[in-house]
Amino acid sequence: MSNDTLAEYARPFVAVDLVIFTVIDADLKLLLIRRRDPPFQGSWALPGGFVRVKDEPGDQGEDLEAAAHRELAEETGLPVGSVYLEQLHTFGKSFRDPRTRVISVAYFALVRPDLSPFVCAGGDAAEADWFSISTISEVELAFDHSSILEMALKRIRNTIDDTDISFELVPKTFTISELRAVFEVVKAQPYDPGNFRRRFHRMIDDGIIEQAPGKRITTSKPAKVYQFKNRKNSTESS
Repeated sequence: MSNDTLAEYARPFVAVDLVIFTVIDADLKLLLIRRRDPPFQGSWALPGGFVRVKDEPGDQGEDLEAAAHRELAEETGLPVGSVYLEQLHTFGKSFRDPRTRVISVAYFALVRPDLSPFVCAGGDAAEADWFSISTISEVELAFDHSSILEMALKRIRNTIDDTDISFELVPKTFTISELRAVFEVVKAQPYDPGNFRRRFHRMIDDGIIEQAPGKRITTSKPAKVYQFKNRKNSTESS
């Protein structure tokens, strides 16, 4: 197909949208930004932005993954590579953006609780804030972001039992109860403490988790703290 033929086809815009989760005080949180500009000016939305494309000969702009990592860093203020990022789905319905045809590739990101206080608004956001998933239905999101969030929640709830994404939602060291709380808030259901403890010790036997130096002071007695031996590289996306 020649360049002249390619010029006959319309070129839709391509964007990346980010569903960013963390766990704060045993509560699953979602990062939202308040839009500074139209459309949906003043509304809450998922962070994101357009993939940068250059018209210069021989330069087609940034890769999709690079755009996702750049937007994540710009929208959170956290360094590139410090947050786990995974591709979720492509959303391409007509009129999802009132301005023009936009195809969006969505990603979900998991921010460790110890990093969440450092998140700050960036890009075209007027402000950024963490919202509890338990009350997110009360927030009217811009564009089709409610559908993107719904799919992201389904993904992490369906995979947390069979993958190591829980690594990314606890501090570098954690207690058994803190890890159990992550599973409970993500799945929105309780886990039997005894059964979870047995599961936890199987992870120790399998070489996934090891005891870390020090202890956590609790209301009852000091609790042992643990760490994952090989925390997943946050810079990798699938």
